[in-house]
Amino acid sequence: MEHKQHTAFPKDFLWGSASAAYQIEGAWDADGKGPSVWDNFVKIPGTTYEGTNGDVAVDHYHRYKEDVKLMADAGLKAYRFSIAWSRIFPTGKGEVNEAGLKFYDDLIDELLKYDIEPLVTLYHWDIPQALMDEYGGWESRQVVEDFTNYSVALFKRYGDRVKYWVSLNEQNIFVSLGYSMALHPPKVTDDKRMYQVNHIANLANASVINAFHEIVKDGKIGPSFAYTPFYPVDTDPKNVLAAENAEDLNGYFWMDIYAWGVYPKTVWRYLEENDLAPTIEPGDMELLASAKPDFMGLNYYQSATAAHNPLDGVGQSNTFNTTGKKGTAEETGIPGLYKKVKNPYVKTTDWDWTIDPDGLHIALRRINSRYQLPILITENGLGAFDKLEDGEVHDAYRIDYLSSHVSAIQAAIDDGVDMLGYCTWSFTDLLSWLNGYQKRYGFVYVDRDISDDAPMTRIPKDSFYWYKKVIETNGKEL
Repeated sequence: MEHKQHTAFPKDFLWGSASAAYQIEGAWDADGKGPSVWDNFVKIPGTTYEGTNGDVAVDHYHRYKEDVKLMADAGLKAYRFSIAWSRIFPTGKGEVNEAGLKFYDDLIDELLKYDIEPLVTLYHWDIPQALMDEYGGWESRQVVEDFTNYSVALFKRYGDRVKYWVSLNEQNIFVSLGYSMALHPPKVTDDKRMYQVNHIANLANASVINAFHEIVKDGKIGPSFAYTPFYPVDTDPKNVLAAENAEDLNGYFWMDIYAWGVYPKTVWRYLEENDLAPTIEPGDMELLASAKPDFMGLNYYQSATAAHNPLDGVGQSNTFNTTGKKGTAEETGIPGLYKKVKNPYVKTTDWDWTIDPDGLHIALRRINSRYQLPILITENGLGAFDKLEDGEVHDAYRIDYLSSHVSAIQAAIDDGVDMLGYCTWSFTDLLSWLNGYQKRYGFVYVDRDISDDAPMTRIPKDSFYWYKKVIETNGKEL
């Protein structure tokens, strides 16, 4: 829609930034922490860029006060971070690790000292290795109980100070990359297992949301979903239908469960026909329907374009562009449903991700219209090869990217979308899961490369000062 004048960002809009424990904390075995699946996975040769890992990461565990002070200097209203499950329960369950709880106590209190709202993510992909060894992690229904008990411990410890919580971060990514594409732990290529894992994760998400509402009465919780809106490549009805197939399979299959507790019938039919449907046990659907998220968390990085793909057409590619060499991404699709094609109207990053702020506007409109839930953007950002020159980083390209996406949020607010906040990815540079330290997202440059023996000096980039002005003016100056 086009409007004669803008609607102002809400006065309490959460201008923030985000991170994940494994990608920033380091201290992988400090103070009683147990290993997560990622601590072991990254040691497998060939799994990450030049063998990079999060043993030290950007040493946030020891430098959190310095990082929070920089957040305060930038004027952040909110900071989203995840808690490492195995830092709290080293074996995933049983005896709690008080030292782990204290670290997050201290981090939360430091944020509140500067009036920065803590947004806590319960799970950002780092399930304790002990649970994987004991019963296969997310492949066992036992994980629902263990994840709920872990989450309840956090609600009781931090619920008096933390209002906003994210249950699962990008469930669609950790189940597909872990169990279909073998790019994440446990390095499996089995779609049948993937959909069963996904169903169990849905049960865990619902269980935790219900527990939260019993314990933290004045708080808000929701899942964080990596949504990529699809367009048809043209107006050919076959291509329009392909885009609908892609939306159902890649978007609504997850968000419908989060909001309503039901699987889309079209996707379920596809799963049954291909012997991929998960096992549904008595009480499952009732549990899923009972959980009511307070918001939909959205991680938005790119849009995608779909075209018709016959039954003998293009199959799924199990590779990503992890080199940063533009144009090396492989064609991918699902026969009989859709294939991804290039969109000539949008530019791409060096990693072949589309740069499409209008896609964010469209995503916000679709989610708002379908689910009637407030939306919290939990991630949005640009990964790039930043260069430190004479002690400075001039990242005008990141400012352009973020500015255009904030403008898209403004347009969505003008259209009546209920927005809670916007968390960029990320505040400091951090470890990219598969791309190491070459792919940088932060407002703050961290002076390190593949070697852990680095100064880790924090250097605000030009984008740091740009975002500070955006926050000061509540989105009026971009």
